[in-house]
Amino acid sequence: MRDVSRLPGAYDHHWEWQLEAACRQVENTLFFHPSGERRAAHKAREEAAKAVCADCPVRIECRRHALATREPYGVWGGLSEDERYLLLAPRHRQSAA
Repeated sequence: MRDVSRLPGAYDHHWEWQLEAACRQVENTLFFHPSGERRAAHKAREEAAKAVCADCPVRIECRRHALATREPYGVWGGLSEDERYLLLAPRHRQSAA
């Protein structure tokens, strides 16, 4: 039998914050835009998603996760896809100007 005492163990503690997330009580489609969503509808849906995030007890953990993993889609921790892109790619943004 193998000695499992040196294995790193479960990583549940990295994800436990999600159990407290306010978005667990809301339909997940609020946070991700459907194909073909128009500008006004996109803005309204995104603002509604951010309103959920505004009072979320784990907003900071969620935001850190989204930035660390470079989450490409949806509203995470109160930040949209475009807002995360701007935070993560400042050099690219400056060189494009």
